[in-house]
Amino acid sequence: MIGYVTLGTNNLDNAAKFYDELLAVIGAGRAMEGDTFIAWGTSPNAPALSIIEPYDGNAATVGNGTMVALAVDKPEKVHALHARALELGGANEGDPGPRMGNFYAGYFRDLDGNKLNAFCFVENQE
Repeated sequence: MIGYVTLGTNNLDNAAKFYDELLAVIGAGRAMEGDTFIAWGTSPNAPALSIIEPYDGNAATVGNGTMVALAVDKPEKVHALHARALELGGANEGDPGPRMGNFYAGYFRDLDGNKLNAFCFVENQE
């Protein structure tokens, strides 16, 4: 159902470097770009993630309660994405690990403060 998610940025160059390196961990590359935005994806038929300088010229701000979830296939990739985000200057919002039932996730914020997580489903751990 979701085609893509867009996050605002106040520094397109820094955000681009962050997402180029972060999303490479899961095989995503730049799919589209213009003067004020860049989008990454794994295929034209899969959801994408993009960043943009706000069209109205105001500062990009973080949505309270807004989060982007990046689906991966195994816990090792959850750990890899989470670790890479922190190496690139992101902030830890919750170490990778089991949450409830078979949900496994790690949470972080990008350089602009946008909250993301990497998650997968594993055998039920309860």
